[in-house]
Amino acid sequence: MGYKTIDEANQAVIDKMISAAPFLVDVVPAKSKIPELTDHVLLHAGPPIKYENMTDPMQGSCVGAILFEGWANNEQEARQLLEGGKITLIPCHHVNAVGPMGGITSANMPVLVVENRESGNEAYCQMNEGIGAVLRFGAYNETVVNRLHWMKDVLGPVLSKALRQMDEGLNVNVLIAKAIAMGDEFHQRNIAASLAFLKEVTPIISSLEDVEPAQRTEVLQFLADTDQFFLNIAMATGKAMMDAARQIEHGTVVTAMCRNGENFGVRIAGMGDEWFTAPVNTPQGLYFTGYSADDANTDIGDSAITETIGVGGMAMIAAPAVTRFVGTGGFEDALEISNDMTEICIGENPNFVIPTWNFKGACLGIDARKVVETGITPVINTGIAHKIAGYGQIGAGTVHPPIECFEKAITAYAEKLGFKA
Repeated sequence: MGYKTIDEANQAVIDKMISAAPFLVDVVPAKSKIPELTDHVLLHAGPPIKYENMTDPMQGSCVGAILFEGWANNEQEARQLLEGGKITLIPCHHVNAVGPMGGITSANMPVLVVENRESGNEAYCQMNEGIGAVLRFGAYNETVVNRLHWMKDVLGPVLSKALRQMDEGLNVNVLIAKAIAMGDEFHQRNIAASLAFLKEVTPIISSLEDVEPAQRTEVLQFLADTDQFFLNIAMATGKAMMDAARQIEHGTVVTAMCRNGENFGVRIAGMGDEWFTAPVNTPQGLYFTGYSADDANTDIGDSAITETIGVGGMAMIAAPAVTRFVGTGGFEDALEISNDMTEICIGENPNFVIPTWNFKGACLGIDARKVVETGITPVINTGIAHKIAGYGQIGAGTVHPPIECFEKAITAYAEKLGFKA
């Protein structure tokens, strides 16, 4: 297999993760980087899924994207296109991209561009829309569509101009290293990283003479209001890191985890593009006033790419305040969770040092073998979506992948290596 042992292959994979050099370099229309995004094509979160098997929030997101693109004049026409098989659906992960919650991305939506300069690959993710009624949770009313157009016409171009004025783009590793020491874990809590990002771009945006003053103000106010803006940057960064690492094509390190509301999907380095799936779970956590577990949608989104690189729920100890928000306790609980995660990981990332963990690096390299051997599955921090499109986020919590995903992956890899059950 090119390596003497699986452990040697796994070490090569995590070395590739550590050496990654992700830079945020641009914001561009998705179609300019993803040639598959032609007319009547949508990207979605998770492993492959048919429209009829999507949960209501993801279907609602599809409707909103169609209205945004102008392929239909109203919801009824949009659903006719979807139900009639006139819309091609592609997983974000298949085209170097990731997407939050429903992950629905269309040709003219602006995407963040993260370049991994160590390997020369790029990854893409749409920008965070803020909170409330948003496309990623299935909303598709006029306000949602108008915001998407503003992001296309104003937010994206302004950020593009700002990033292009930086000599090398924005070094994401530096921002993560700063923010993880300030209490972020980059899935449920991104406020420090979002503010650090704002600090970097504000002087440039405020001096853009070819942008109307009102638009500069709008962009800066939106960034200041959007605590989770950095999440999408972290997601594109995780994708760029893991796509480079999985070029090794050997070993049992997990290279992707994602959910589509029907199935949870896992990839490992030694099995390339193949997905190993099992029915997805529903997050457990705390609900906003007026909502309960009866209202919750099953888990969706590509944002578990953050846990795949060792942050998010894996780094709960970096953000002990998050444990209360997601309903898992206090500081001691955060410490226990992160200590447990070391049982299924190969090493730690010296780039992301956690002061509250005695300056250890974040967990690195989820080993599918260790997951199967110990029965410990990764902890994923996540927002909880209402099961009816348009309600948006109704809580926050944690979710675990079904262990069957990892069992299937290890069995398949063993067979690839010539072992027989």
